[in-house]
Amino acid sequence: MMLEIKNISFTYIENPVIKNVSFAIDKGQNIAVIGESGCGKSTLLKLIYGLYDLDQGAILYDEKPILGPKHNLVPGEEYIKYLAQDFDLMPYTTVEENVGKFLSNTNINRKQARVQELLEMVEMTEFAKVKAKFLSGGQQQRVALARVLAVEPEIILLDEPFSQIDTFRKNSLRRNLFRYLKEKGVTCIIATHDSTDALSFSDETIVMKNGDVIAKGDSKTLYEKPANKYVASLFGEVNELQLSQLIALEEDQDEILLLYPHQLKVVDNGMMKAVVKQSYFKGSHYLIKAAFERRAIFFEHDAELEFNQQVTLMLA
Repeated sequence: MMLEIKNISFTYIENPVIKNVSFAIDKGQNIAVIGESGCGKSTLLKLIYGLYDLDQGAILYDEKPILGPKHNLVPGEEYIKYLAQDFDLMPYTTVEENVGKFLSNTNINRKQARVQELLEMVEMTEFAKVKAKFLSGGQQQRVALARVLAVEPEIILLDEPFSQIDTFRKNSLRRNLFRYLKEKGVTCIIATHDSTDALSFSDETIVMKNGDVIAKGDSKTLYEKPANKYVASLFGEVNELQLSQLIALEEDQDEILLLYPHQLKVVDNGMMKAVVKQSYFKGSHYLIKAAFERRAIFFEHDAELEFNQQVTLMLA
């Protein structure tokens, strides 16, 4: 089975939001969609779910069309679940009641076991009897995630699903969730600002800009060989430099390099001279912001450097 997005476009009022987008996803794949705010990530997920009608193109799953509200009184197909950023929980019912809302009551023991399994996955077991209105934003987000998985979908669409969750919870939840989806063969598309979602857990990454898909491929390859500075910047700080600024070259051998901070290092006699402006402690290292030819560059160093200290750099 395959999800196919075929040349789709969508306009909100008068503004084109999605422009001639096409791609295909195999069953069981985890796909990250990244891009700057307003690039169309959330709208793409809503179109796949069937919340809006397309201006043109088609969305197919197993060669059957996914249609919008003109064709379906209640948008969305039964085999697709969509987790929006507003969670949509029932505030006056308990966590376990929220998670079990769409589960059948014909076998209560099976329903209770399923709710327990999902609460364990999102690490919310101890809050089972607590009403949703008393939960923090991050806790509500975890409950909402469990609820969309209760009736196991074939496709799950996640819009910034970890945005309100504490870092220490987020890491274990990500591992639990994506392991679970792989084991069950659930196709997952996650719209995210967090490059960890793409690099550590996604089979492929789609990069969007101004409603267009400008890159799609293996997440590791996109990171290591970004097509342009925009793509690279979505994974963190990036420097755009000439190779000739770092090493001696013949004139016709020069090229533009996109370098992450860890790809530059301080040396005693490098060609590239920079002036330190700030040192940011990152735990295992310092991220150094420096001035080079009237612009900011970033590199990593194992110790804090003094303000206005001059250093020379080369490729790490």
